[in-house]
Amino acid sequence: MDIVEFWTICSANGIVLSKEQIKQIERYRDELVYWNEKVNLISRKDIENLLEYHILHSLSVLKYLSLPVKSKCLDIGTGGGLPGIPIAIANPEVKMLLIDSIGKKIKIADMLANHSGNKYIKAMNARVEDLANKKEYNTYFDFVFARAVTDAEQIVQWSKKIINHHGKIVLFKGGDLSSEIDELKKSFPKIIIKEQLISFIGFDKFEKENKKLLVCWFD
Repeated sequence: MDIVEFWTICSANGIVLSKEQIKQIERYRDELVYWNEKVNLISRKDIENLLEYHILHSLSVLKYLSLPVKSKCLDIGTGGGLPGIPIAIANPEVKMLLIDSIGKKIKIADMLANHSGNKYIKAMNARVEDLANKKEYNTYFDFVFARAVTDAEQIVQWSKKIINHHGKIVLFKGGDLSSEIDELKKSFPKIIIKEQLISFIGFDKFEKENKKLLVCWFD
């Protein structure tokens, strides 16, 4: 996928990006390719399809969720800045905190965030449980994102402490989620879960691969 096709697919699905934002996406993609050769940030077999498999996938949340201006967002296990940096480029007024427990990854994510020119993206070498134990993050975030993080129950457990009353936990998932949803409902009786199949006009890969968003919040 080239950048023009990427831009067209985004537009067709209600994700409107300016020319400047597209330039930021291109720079982020190119730098992520470069640094992935030095530090394993994403699967190297996906590198030629970075725009669609990773950046477009990250932006899929914007088709199904509205992020109000100044929303406070957290990206758990960000690696090279996914999904947080693309989301923040598309929504330059949201406050995005990227966290990862691996120091060398978060250093690169921090550099990539700085190069995006977005002053509201911050990076921290931390685990989500570290934030959950800090008073300043109690009921702080409007949105928590977790992509390529397997343990949904644990993520929800920690995130429950740091999202505000209207906050949402957004998990990037795939396949049959029925057993995982059942476990979440057993562990958190008050949880509300929306399972959303990612379906893009003009690009059917996510739908074919049964890629989904699991959006969780509490009543």
